[in-house]
Amino acid sequence: MTVNADKLLEVTVAAAEEKKATRIVALNLKEISLVADYFVICSGNSDVQVQAIANEIRKQAEMIGVRVRGIEGMDSARWVLIDLGDVVVHVFHRDERDYYNLERLWSDAKVVEFA
Repeated sequence: MTVNADKLLEVTVAAAEEKKATRIVALNLKEISLVADYFVICSGNSDVQVQAIANEIRKQAEMIGVRVRGIEGMDSARWVLIDLGDVVVHVFHRDERDYYNLERLWSDAKVVEFA
């Protein structure tokens, strides 16, 4: 079974919400990058919460049959990058998010609105 990018985005955002991630933003990169269709950017308030968010996203992606291509940064839990192919997730510790400001770097991308 192949999961399309839009469904994977929904599952990813729901998993982040489940673990109380803050400032969840999804950027549509379809028209501007070959890297991925979407970036999801969110924050946790502690190292433990960042790891919990990342683990829940991984678990939920695997449950719908999506192979996790890579996870980086789990040890330090300051910026965890999860490569799900069409969706790339950035889980930041709240102290790091503003410093890297990915939303500004990808300001050409449209923000995805959720109903």
